[in-house]
Amino acid sequence: MATPEPSPPTACTNQAHGRALVGMDSPRVTVETHLPGGIPGFTLVGLPETAVREARDRVRSAIQNCGFAFPQGKVVVNLAPAELAKEGARFDLPIAISILRATHQVPPGGADDCELLGELGLYGELRPTRGCLCAALALERDTPPGTRLIVPAANAAELHGGPRHRLLAAEHLRQVADFLTAPEQHPLAAPVHSDAPAAPEEPELDDVVGQHAAKRALVLAAAGGHHLLMVGPPGSGKTMLARRLIGLLPDLPESHALEVAAAYSAAGVEPPPIGRPPFRDPHHSASAPAIAGGGRHALPGEISLAHRGVLFLDELPHFKPSVLDLLREPLESRRISLARAGYRATFPATFQLVAAMNPCPAGQTCSEQSCRCAPEQVRRYQARVSGPLLDRIDLHVSVPPVPKALIVEAPTGDAGLSTRVAREAVTRARALQHDRQGCLNAELGGPGIVAAARLDADGRRLLERASERYLLSARGTHRVLRTARTIADLTGEPQVLPHHLSEALSFRSLDWSTTRLSPLS
Repeated sequence: MATPEPSPPTACTNQAHGRALVGMDSPRVTVETHLPGGIPGFTLVGLPETAVREARDRVRSAIQNCGFAFPQGKVVVNLAPAELAKEGARFDLPIAISILRATHQVPPGGADDCELLGELGLYGELRPTRGCLCAALALERDTPPGTRLIVPAANAAELHGGPRHRLLAAEHLRQVADFLTAPEQHPLAAPVHSDAPAAPEEPELDDVVGQHAAKRALVLAAAGGHHLLMVGPPGSGKTMLARRLIGLLPDLPESHALEVAAAYSAAGVEPPPIGRPPFRDPHHSASAPAIAGGGRHALPGEISLAHRGVLFLDELPHFKPSVLDLLREPLESRRISLARAGYRATFPATFQLVAAMNPCPAGQTCSEQSCRCAPEQVRRYQARVSGPLLDRIDLHVSVPPVPKALIVEAPTGDAGLSTRVAREAVTRARALQHDRQGCLNAELGGPGIVAAARLDADGRRLLERASERYLLSARGTHRVLRTARTIADLTGEPQVLPHHLSEALSFRSLDWSTTRLSPLS
């Protein structure tokens, strides 16, 4: 007698869907529960890390404290795909719903077009979860239009600008269970965004006494997106100038603001005011993972948190040289790719570098009698900043000591150099650049900047002579051209003229063979 063939297994209805977080990517994860019976136990498989394994106790307490029954026998929960490492408490909610579906306390397959994300408290409350905006953007990109994402209501602020029509907010496990049981009777609404707090008042450029050349460099940096290095003794105003750069930058367009918000969501850090460029100023003791990103988990670093904004490195030579050299590739490629044993992640890094340093360990110039540094000390101090990194910085500007007479005078401000006036000039120059080439001058490649500069014969001869005399690399020559193009844009000139090139060359004037700050002649 022939043995009957076993019937094919039916599709599992004890499922819930969530989203993992790998860098800024958020792949879909299926959570499925099996109740084989036997000795009571809770087994969680699918490459869970510590925080995910601890979900066993959080989920059990949350289910019981919400008035549901937790299974008495063995519970097996699988997180698929199994080869993807799962980290964080973001899977608490889908695990709980999968168990409730397996015990038929929530209808199996009910509201199956919903994905779930959130950490559970012991009494069922939903707590903020890192990376909700990344999950919402991945949902919009990867799934059919009808699929929605249920997130903690506490994450509403970071979801500003996300796909609101596909998001539902909940404050408690009980709310989610009721919605999945009877969506019409217990609807969930989209996240409610509270009014964003007013952006703090940005400091005035007029507050900086003197330093006209440095202020000119600051306006050029803002207008063209150029990197800037300021060198001068302590107390000359370098940090004050750097903190005023953010006030010269215009508001971000919606697409760029969403990129910034996604990076901060992935890092679990409070974002800057909506639409404003970020400003990051890490301490010089910051480690390589803190600056570049990565570590045990794929978290964005400071250069990604400064995306579309400013990264300010004060006391530049006090950073570890190995940390500073990490900036070299992102400054060119405008992204950073991390390859680690457990993950690979790519983060955006379109940031503007502003750095400040003293000319020597004592903070003086070699022309001052008070400097007590030996030449070898000065050489070692300056050598901590590598030549390839300096070559990638467009503007090198001296910030000399402020004359004592200006310090004791009553502040009157510098006419024409207020933050409002400078910001208007920057906005006009950026509009010209976007109309002409679709990006800022600092983002142009070699062929692009040569075409945009439109040098005449005199300009080409001047640039050739300067490149040979001052040993400019090909990259350095192109950066001079980019700066000159920005100078011309600030005056509305369609062509880069020789006097634009001369001013641009003056901003690559630091003689690094000594501590003296000497202009090109």
